[in-house]
Amino acid sequence: MVLRKIAIFLVICILVVGVTGCGKKQAEKPRIALIMKSLANEFFKTMAEGAEKHNKEHASEYELIVNGIKDELDVNKQVELVEQMIAQGVDAIVIAPADSKALVSVCKRAADAGIVVVNIDNRFDSSALKEAGLKAPFVGPDNRKGARAVGEVAAKLLKPGDKVAILEGAPNAYNGEQRKLGFQDAMKAARIQIVTSQTAYWETDKANALARSIITAHPDIKALLCANDSMAIGAVKAVEEAGKSGKILVVGYDNISAAQELLKEGKLLATADQHAGQLAVYGIEYALEMLRGKTAPKDKETPVDLITKVEN
Repeated sequence: MVLRKIAIFLVICILVVGVTGCGKKQAEKPRIALIMKSLANEFFKTMAEGAEKHNKEHASEYELIVNGIKDELDVNKQVELVEQMIAQGVDAIVIAPADSKALVSVCKRAADAGIVVVNIDNRFDSSALKEAGLKAPFVGPDNRKGARAVGEVAAKLLKPGDKVAILEGAPNAYNGEQRKLGFQDAMKAARIQIVTSQTAYWETDKANALARSIITAHPDIKALLCANDSMAIGAVKAVEEAGKSGKILVVGYDNISAAQELLKEGKLLATADQHAGQLAVYGIEYALEMLRGKTAPKDKETPVDLITKVEN
């Protein structure tokens, strides 16, 4: 009889502890990991600051972990960051992948572990997603549309048959590929000749060296169309070094502060603002909706606006 009472007491204790534990878990705030590309790039620093500001304003709703790689091309390090977040058991990962294909498999492992995955900034490759069986919504702008708008500003100042060059982003970066296509759309519509299109890997120094070689090889070139502002800064410098300021147009993409200064000085013709400070926030808010079960994993387009020196 005594043993039976002890057994009943233990069962009640286990149930009480279990219920209490569940209640505590339900009360915990979800943890969201923001994993970005180069934190050395102003665009991504602005993105991180926007996310941290949003987290402070909504501190009761979620915890935020901000991660990023120093070198935008260090894909393996970004894979490691995702693995660390899986090991820490975060509830959601909001990621701007450095490579549209290479990060898919590790994000699939995250999803298999019950983690919500939201893709921002640079879209995952659709074939890689399908092959991996991963459903990760993309929250971000239409880069092709944005780049076409930027390219059209240059096209209005050029004549049919004029020669231009494109400085591309890193290979396997979907957003870089879309921006190249957008520039091509604008040039094709204006019947302007693209004499070369090469990657400068998003970087200023590489863009400067590439732009100098293009200007040497094509001294009659009329414009350099750059897939981000960091490369546009290098291109502007190359134009100045060649003594061709005002003779070769330069456009960029991202609307970072250094580019805004170049716009004011008339050294940069146009760029595109995809609202870096809000881009990660859009992804975080979407992740929260998914965690609350209110949203199915569907893509969501965010704003991108044309910025010209006229507007500044």
